[in-house]
Amino acid sequence: MSKSTNFFGQPVYGQLIKSLDRAKIVEMSRKNGGEKYVKSFNGYVHLLTMLFAVIMRFDSLREIEAAMTAEVRKLAHLGIEKVPKRSTLSDSNARRPEKFFEEVCRDLYESNKGKLSSDSRRNGTEAWIKSLRIIDSTTISLFSNMIFKGVGRHPKTGKKKGGIKVHSVIHANEGIPCDVRFTSATTNDSFMLAPSHYNHDEIVALDRAYINYEKFEELTDRGVVYVTKMKKNLKYELLFDFMEITPEGKMEYREQIVVFRKGDINHIARMITYVDIKKGKQPKLITLLTNDFDMRPETIVAIYRRRWQIESLFKQIKQNFPLRYFYGQSANAIKIQIWVTLIANLLLSVLQSSLTRQWSFSGLATMVRIVLMYYLNLEKFFNQPDADLKMMLAEASESPPESVENQ
Repeated sequence: MSKSTNFFGQPVYGQLIKSLDRAKIVEMSRKNGGEKYVKSFNGYVHLLTMLFAVIMRFDSLREIEAAMTAEVRKLAHLGIEKVPKRSTLSDSNARRPEKFFEEVCRDLYESNKGKLSSDSRRNGTEAWIKSLRIIDSTTISLFSNMIFKGVGRHPKTGKKKGGIKVHSVIHANEGIPCDVRFTSATTNDSFMLAPSHYNHDEIVALDRAYINYEKFEELTDRGVVYVTKMKKNLKYELLFDFMEITPEGKMEYREQIVVFRKGDINHIARMITYVDIKKGKQPKLITLLTNDFDMRPETIVAIYRRRWQIESLFKQIKQNFPLRYFYGQSANAIKIQIWVTLIANLLLSVLQSSLTRQWSFSGLATMVRIVLMYYLNLEKFFNQPDADLKMMLAEASESPPESVENQ
């Protein structure tokens, strides 16, 4: 790589984590009780070690130690002066509070959310996109039911695996979690819908698992619009019914105004039914529920379809980072690994939004993994990788120099 115009004096990993302030992070760890009885493996080194592991998709502590030993000289430039032993990392994952990693994640998000929201290529340009928040959860299966209780049993063995549910909220124009909570897999999702967290004229898209008349009424009082999918077994009183017909005589949209009654609550809402057509599948009727009575039906449908964004985020995280194997068996260690995974996802998302060349997240994550410890100019290489790749192939195809003995 000596001829490369992208050669740099620091590995790609060092450039990727340049926004992490060592002194600030150590202070966060100290504030959360993570520096007690610590000699050298402080919070910053712990964070960098875990980030290295999840970006490289290592499955075990043994892999982490072996890989870091091989790269020890390069890692020393980043502040990791000594490769941690497996036992050291295991003990730290069990003892250093996961709240420290949560604080780092939230601080990093606050510092970079402006960069993420400016990338309209990924996030869309609809007029309502900046006002839209999306709520959902994903469950990560675990090896044991002793730590976080799972749901359901294996049909053959009758055993129940544990599961940790990750509840997330994202701004649609950012695509990164702005709020995250962990619970066992048995916890109902609706607790995450907190009306007091939303402001007038904001929009929230959510799954039908969050339906709660009391909270919907509170959202309405606060001037917050919600859009969700209708449950089949909900009982309501019909106040108004109207159907839009296409020139061919087919239903385009059906609008109904209904009232839901429960105790002292009388919640008036709007139901919109449309035909959902997907390639290769049979058309089916979908009914949405909202407290907005002014927006066109197609806008309400477009808002709900934006829910795919958070589903894609969960898929992105699970496919590109190691969440099938954990580096510890305690609840603390599991949460630490998930927080570090969210930090890694955030760092790569910031990199993706800063590049002029369009990369898929998976393609970018794979390439970063390959060149993580190479001395390349991060921005130049990922904007014009072809030039360096051609150079590397040309160098590899050159005949080796003749030895002195043969001259």
